[in-house]
Amino acid sequence: MKKLFKFFLNLIPRPWLISASYLVRPLMAWWYSGDRYTDPIDGKSFKSFLPYGYGTVRENVLSPSTLSLERHRLLWLYLNRETDLLTRSQKLLHFAPEQCFYKRFRNSDIIEYTTTDLLSPLADVKADICNLPFENDSYDFILCNHVLEHIPDDETAMKELYRVLKPGGTAILQIPLENDRDLTFEDDSITDKEERARIFGQYDHVRIYGMDYFERLESIGFQVQALDYTKQLSPEEVDRYRLAAGELIPVVTKPVV
Repeated sequence: MKKLFKFFLNLIPRPWLISASYLVRPLMAWWYSGDRYTDPIDGKSFKSFLPYGYGTVRENVLSPSTLSLERHRLLWLYLNRETDLLTRSQKLLHFAPEQCFYKRFRNSDIIEYTTTDLLSPLADVKADICNLPFENDSYDFILCNHVLEHIPDDETAMKELYRVLKPGGTAILQIPLENDRDLTFEDDSITDKEERARIFGQYDHVRIYGMDYFERLESIGFQVQALDYTKQLSPEEVDRYRLAAGELIPVVTKPVV
């Protein structure tokens, strides 16, 4: 099973994987149905989740129904319980839209929803995050999850995110973060895919973010919160929803001048 997953993740183009997943999800949800673990995004329960990972495969983390991972389920709980994203009319910009969220935002009667990416078939606007075709102060809320680690010039990308966010607006900018690493590591000379996968954890990553990530965001002008939302959940919830205890959610706001 692990070898099969690694084959699909590493060799099949991402747009193909997204399209194919729509066909296999109903079968996987039926096969894994049970009552041990629950995906809070759709409320469905399973006897176990699926394994997932590029280099190191993590067991019991991929939801059979929404294909959500630990970070997606944690973010959904936070958005539902702690923000007004799903209850107040506002404009949402979503980078590299995840399937587990896409239809829920698209079908909302109160969210004006725009998706963007260079490759995703779910993107409304094909755009470079370092040169966005949106006006200043356009969006109330931005979701940009596990994108910046792919971007060589992440400072320019952060500046663009800041530019298009409305004053008083909120953005969640998740990245693979090593909590025990103080400084971000990057080396532009590493271009070999296998070497990148070995050093950065994935062949298309260009850095490993450390805790100075939050200082980088502050230097752009954001007000930054490194939120450990798992501390606000019970141990039973962390286990049942298959969350990663201690994972930080980078929640940023643009100051109102």
